[in-house]
Amino acid sequence: MRIALLLSLLCLSAFAADGADVIVFEAKKNLPHPSVRIPALLRTKQGTLIAAAEGRDKSSDQAGNDLVVSISKDDGATWSKPRIAYEQGTDSCNNPCLLQEAKSGRVFLFYQTFPTGGHEFSGLPVGPADPKGNRSCFVTSDDDGVTWSKPTDVSAILKPAEAITTASGPGIGIQLQTGPKAGRLVIPFNSQDAKKNFCNWVAYSDDAGATWQRGALVPQTDLLQLNEVQVAETSDGGLYLNSRRWKGTHYRKVSWSKDGGETWTAAQDDLKLPEPTCQGSLLRIDDHTLAFLNPVGKGRNNGTLRLSHDNGRTWDTTQLTFPGPFAYSSMALLKDGRLGVLYEPSSNTLVRFRAVELPRK
Repeated sequence: MRIALLLSLLCLSAFAADGADVIVFEAKKNLPHPSVRIPALLRTKQGTLIAAAEGRDKSSDQAGNDLVVSISKDDGATWSKPRIAYEQGTDSCNNPCLLQEAKSGRVFLFYQTFPTGGHEFSGLPVGPADPKGNRSCFVTSDDDGVTWSKPTDVSAILKPAEAITTASGPGIGIQLQTGPKAGRLVIPFNSQDAKKNFCNWVAYSDDAGATWQRGALVPQTDLLQLNEVQVAETSDGGLYLNSRRWKGTHYRKVSWSKDGGETWTAAQDDLKLPEPTCQGSLLRIDDHTLAFLNPVGKGRNNGTLRLSHDNGRTWDTTQLTFPGPFAYSSMALLKDGRLGVLYEPSSNTLVRFRAVELPRK
């Protein structure tokens, strides 16, 4: 089995020149699934790009989804044939979120499961106790995404008592590099209660992922609710959180933490970051620069890249980078300084990769 997996890495499935698109996942082509969505992209310390997504039995969100993975050893020019990192029969695996622990090199792939026939709004049981409910889990890889472990279920620790569902990311988690919480692993989450109210929080680990804890909920109002979410480290070793709206105006919802996600400032609208209700991707580029990418305007179109040099307080550089259909995305910084973007061209059958130049002021 392991030999077969290693050989599959030699079956490179795509190639693109600078700035061109490479197909990483395609339904009914390099995947047997009729649908694929929800990209996650991580560049490891060894320089490997790991792409993950949901291979779906149907186009709906909970459709017997498998977690599929492809890797690139050349910063996205070519990609391995996709394979399944984890599947759970006819149960559904959702919301891939990738993270690497730097010292060990271990890669974590967080996800959530739904029982066969269960859906996000279908009246699943409340809380972490019922094994037939929505579960929070992860698998790990110690060889840069070639093979993956058996799953670890962390629902009993992470799922709030009032939650019907939890969802990591989707996208990436981070490891803090500076400040009093340096070394901490952080995975952003949202959860939903029985009244369909959504909120944000993070899971964190201070022992390289051996154990996990849940931070406090991000304070919010009933009319300003937070959904799919990403976090980035700030220049002082804190956290900046950027979330899709669930309720409220059509702007991104943001918050900051000074203690590594244990507590948060009250969520607020960022009036410089409009959105059509869609996931967005966030990445720390260097000690003073954050990058944010999402569709802008009506509908899921026009992927717009923005840069902030003050921890997300303002966005002084804006560039329309993906004109036309554009939905979910995930970013990684490449060796040559370009930005690698794994994204949906507003399609449930295709996930592409493109390397783009960072915008200038």
